[in-house]
Formats: sequence, structure tokens, C-alpha cells
Amino acid sequence: MFLIGDVEIANQVIVAPMAGVTDRAFRIIAKSFGCGLVFTEMISDMGLVYGQSRTVQIANTDEEKRPIAIQIFGSNPETMSQAAVILEGLGADIIDINMGCPTPKIVKNGEGAALMLDIPRCRQIIRQVVEAVRTPVTVKMRKGWDEEHINCLELAGIAQEEGAKAITLHPRSRMQFFSGQSDWDMIRAVKELVRIPVIGSGDICSAADALRMIQQTGCDAVMIGRAVMGNPFLVQEAVELLTSGTIVPPPTVAQRIKIAIEHLELSIRLKGERVAVREMRKHISWYIKGMPGAAKVRILINQAETRAEMLNIMGQI
Repeated sequence: MFLIGDVEIANQVIVAPMAGVTDRAFRIIAKSFGCGLVFTEMISDMGLVYGQSRTVQIANTDEEKRPIAIQIFGSNPETMSQAAVILEGLGADIIDINMGCPTPKIVKNGEGAALMLDIPRCRQIIRQVVEAVRTPVTVKMRKGWDEEHINCLELAGIAQEEGAKAITLHPRSRMQFFSGQSDWDMIRAVKELVRIPVIGSGDICSAADALRMIQQTGCDAVMIGRAVMGNPFLVQEAVELLTSGTIVPPPTVAQRIKIAIEHLELSIRLKGERVAVREMRKHISWYIKGMPGAAKVRILINQAETRAEMLNIMGQI
């Protein structure tokens, strides 16, 4: 257990915010496997301020076990602080500021990782968001824009000075996107610099990776991203290894199918059959990855329109 501000995080395993992935159904499934902290998909500050229904819906955390972090992105200190106030009103346990998203549609607006090219603006955003709310504020960043602009240490220090309660570092530059190897030495450097909790992210594909990151960097927790898509079992495996040293055997095909169906049913209940089935196509494809005949089954899944069709296809695996 560790603290982010006054919020207790039960263990060292955190699931990353992922656009189009970490919706309510996904978060509920992740929590059922013991995840210490889950994040919403990142949310536009402007979408919140102008009350866009889809944006507000992303922030819906009804029926979920606490704590839950809600991540916002933007580049204007005023609207970011206004959005934070809205999220506090919606019940966010933690408000996370995105300063690391590498996607072109985000950075072209000076948001996400592009903020790391404007450190004074980063400081102002963090300061105004922290001043606007009582909820703990955290910052997620990359190591820098490119290899010539590695400034995560500077930004981490500023985040602490301005009142952030934790830092998450994905130690790749924006220009690397998700290629190459993440620089775990940079996580250690940030941890040695600041007094607030540091969450390490990048290249955690197994429970053993999670343990190795903590041992090598001294970080307070690990954030698992892409490796958990279709594999919430990884959360349980990491929690057990980190808390008790227990090695959990990998799931069987039957167990993977069972959780995939539970995920489908939960998504249908939360979003309705038509929307849920379409959105679950990618999730089911991740669940069955590596299974015999998965390629052929994936084609059928991507054509499924109803719950009955989806269940029938999975019943053939």
C-alpha cells in the first residue's frame, strides 16, 4: 500500500489510461483482478468545460470500486483548472494531467507530450489545477520530446514544487512513440530526485517485468499499458508476485474465454448491445490472441453484430 496525497492505493499495480480501451467495463474487470488503481481514458478539458455529452460520459465512474483516477489533457491553464473542478464534482479520487501522449492529433494542438516543449506552460497548468481542487493531482510525462530535449527531470521537479502528489514516467521520448526500449534508468533518476511517489511505465509485459522495474528503479508502483489489453490476468499475476512472491500460472483457454464473455456481458449492460458488440470486437480479438485458429475467428468476430453472434463464435474456440 502507498499514498497519493491522502488516497490509499492498495498495491503497486496500476493500469494505464488508454484511449478507446479503459472504459468502465474494462476498469471493472481490471479491478476484479486486484488492480490497485485504474484510470479513465484521457478526457479533453474543453469537452468537459463545454459539457459535451460523450466527454462527460467518459468520466462516469458509477458502480466502480475506488480509487479511480481521471486523466485530462489540454494546453490552457484556465480551462484545465476549470475541467479539474468539474471532475472533482464528478467524484474523481485523483486528477491526472496528461503531458505525455504522443499521438499526432493531440500534439499538433500543443497538448500531451508537446507540453514538454514549453516548461513554463507546464508549470502554470500544474499550479492552476492544484490550486483549483482539493483532490490529489498527478502528472504523467515522457522523458522528453526527442533525444535532444530530455527534460523529464526538470518537469518532475517542477511538478513536485507546484504541489503534484505523484509522477508517472514513461521513459521514451515523444518521437520514439512506443518503439525501441524504454529507459528505466530515467525512472530511477526521477525517483532519486523527488520525494513524492513515482510510478514507472514502459515495457512491462509480465509480472516478472513489474518486479524487475521496481527492483531496478525503486519506483513506488508500476503502470501496465498495452500488455493488459485482453489480458487482465496479468494484473493478478503482478499483484501476487509483488505482494506475496507467488507465481500465478498463466490462464487456460477456457479461463480466457470465460472472462472475455464476462467483459462482453458487462459492456452490453453498460452501453447497450449495438454499441457494446462493436466496441468489444477489438477486446475479444485481444483475448483470443495466440489461441488455435484465432486468425479465422477474428474475421468472424469483426463481422458480428449481436450478442448471440459473438457468443456463438466464441463457443467454437
